[in-house]
Amino acid sequence: MSLSKIISLAAVSILVFCGMAFAEESAVAAASDLGNFGAKLALGLAVVGGAYGQAKIISSALESIARNPGAAGQMFLVWFLGLAFVESLVILSFLISAKFLG
Repeated sequence: MSLSKIISLAAVSILVFCGMAFAEESAVAAASDLGNFGAKLALGLAVVGGAYGQAKIISSALESIARNPGAAGQMFLVWFLGLAFVESLVILSFLISAKFLG
């Protein structure tokens, strides 16, 4: 493992477990904190994945239009639907995370 991976893993471990180590809470509250952390992490991963997917869709559409400018009108609907589907998955992830967070 590289040094940057070890440092980032240590930082995440400290942030996640430090509050649980020094807090005087019950096991239920600690489990709730982990659930909140998981919901926030899932939302962050969904946003990152959605942004990557949208960037890939847009770059592929622009490359296709650059290769065949006459087909730009035919590709618009497929391009727009692809972006809408990716964005709907991110919104769905947000709604699920909001339900878990209260």
